[in-house]
Amino acid sequence: MSAVPVIAEAVQDRLQVAAIDFGTTYSGYAFSFHGDFNEDPLKIITNNWLVGATKAVSLKTPSCILFDPDRNFHSFGFEAEDEYADLAADEKHYEWFYFKRFKMLLYEQKKLTRDIKLKDDKGLTLPAMTVFSEGIRYLKDHLIRTCEEKDVGLRFEEVHWVITVPAIWDDSAKQFMREAAIEAGIDTKHLSLALEPEAASLFCKYLPIQKVEGDDGQGRISSFAPGKRYLVLDAGGGTVDITVHETQSDGTIRELYKANGGPWGGTKIDEAFINFLEDVAGVDTIEVFMKDHKEDYLSLFREFEIKKKTFGPDLTAGQKITFRLPVSVHETYRITRGGDFRRSLMMKQDLKDQITFTGDKLRVQPRQVERFFEATCNKIVNHLKDIFSKPQVSGTEAILMVGGFSESVMLQHYIKDNFPEMKVIIPEDAGLAVLKGAVIFGHNPRAIISRVSKFTYGIDVYQPFDSTVHPASKKVILDGKEKCDGCFDKHVTEGQEVYVGEVFGEKSYWPSSMSATAVSLNVYTSDKIDPKYVDEAGCLYRGKLRVDLSKIEKYEDKNIIVKMKYGDTELGVEARIVKTGEILKTSLNCLD
Repeated sequence: MSAVPVIAEAVQDRLQVAAIDFGTTYSGYAFSFHGDFNEDPLKIITNNWLVGATKAVSLKTPSCILFDPDRNFHSFGFEAEDEYADLAADEKHYEWFYFKRFKMLLYEQKKLTRDIKLKDDKGLTLPAMTVFSEGIRYLKDHLIRTCEEKDVGLRFEEVHWVITVPAIWDDSAKQFMREAAIEAGIDTKHLSLALEPEAASLFCKYLPIQKVEGDDGQGRISSFAPGKRYLVLDAGGGTVDITVHETQSDGTIRELYKANGGPWGGTKIDEAFINFLEDVAGVDTIEVFMKDHKEDYLSLFREFEIKKKTFGPDLTAGQKITFRLPVSVHETYRITRGGDFRRSLMMKQDLKDQITFTGDKLRVQPRQVERFFEATCNKIVNHLKDIFSKPQVSGTEAILMVGGFSESVMLQHYIKDNFPEMKVIIPEDAGLAVLKGAVIFGHNPRAIISRVSKFTYGIDVYQPFDSTVHPASKKVILDGKEKCDGCFDKHVTEGQEVYVGEVFGEKSYWPSSMSATAVSLNVYTSDKIDPKYVDEAGCLYRGKLRVDLSKIEKYEDKNIIVKMKYGDTELGVEARIVKTGEILKTSLNCLD
């Protein structure tokens, strides 16, 4: 079958593309060459990671990072997990810095700054920028070193790097990740950010039908044929990221509904399992177990991580699910509670019918295991129902499930059961769809032709005061004139479809004083269509746009035009002098 037309539009100077998928739970990298991409976009090289002493193979490595007592980077991934567990076993870990699942900080922290700190599992802190940049540096260097060892011909100076980010991240989180990558040694000119569900969408377009569950087309997946609309459900470890796409006649993709989602990833299932263990053994017992028996804790959750993908609704009553509970849990219970763990369970009326013990094995009724998933899966389902009720997504025929959590049989059941009219598509190795798609995006960023603005963007300005329009509380006097303070000067509207690189509403601005050497503009977003003031409910300060005017002497020449470029994965800005048309040095800082 002939290649999709969009392949021919690959960026010609990107001879080699390497992608880093820095996930909440797991991370990995992949790369491909321009020539291979033109022959077969799916000819993408990934790395196989060895799981500790077992030497089992994993397609990704845990997003865990270890620093020594001098705050120097020590290790990442499985190596960091195992080293830290060994240190803890010898009680030598107290001054080491160990971070895991720290990516969620960039989603949860609404006032993100460059100097924000991360707490490790003991409460020790390091700058988040250091932790993220060293993690990216490790993955970058590991890729380069692996390629050198295998002599695959990778040339660092020719590589264009792509780092994946959730589509629901705001501009400050994206800027933070870019700056962390720069700190890690990646030139900003050779760096792109790929939105995770978009990357997965690009990857799945090219998959042959035998690599996919849920589509009955021939050759390539019929649900991605021109004119087809489909929802991308990217369920990762930390977040669920959702977009709705439509395939165009030339093979490109346009977004139909703004990126959305929430913190409903696979780690929520882990939290439910921990809550269950706390119900069984007591909060104090599990806290001490997690703190003092890290090697056993690591083993318990490595086993749970594998098993949780296989839990499904087809477990028959009485067919109990077995977890190997380390002896250290029993020992810890004896110390914290002063009794026998098994005997105490017989006294718990709410649990005695749900769990039994056989040796070191905890056997749990299927209904109890289903409860681990209920709250999280229902939140995802309810959110999808809300999206499908929107007129913008009318005609959507399929749900594309990608991301590591999408490999969960239970989540798949919830989606299929609640949306029987939808075709549910699950690619082989759904957890690698984002990573491999990011490589394709790196070769061909023009494959996504439009996106939908998540917010209304505008700039905080003074306007001539009008007593019939403006409240008296906003009146100020500037240069002897009455002005209205804090007006929202809109540039683009929430829900508006914007083609890549498109510019809306060029606006003219003046510096605040005659002697100013720069124009500094505060950028705000709103969840309203037409906000009037920047202090309204739903308005948030996003960053500062600074335009350098130091080389312009006359005040009358300092009138500038500012335009924001929407539609790309990151917000772009440009400024020029009205009188001469000269383009000025401009920057948007969302991390103040």
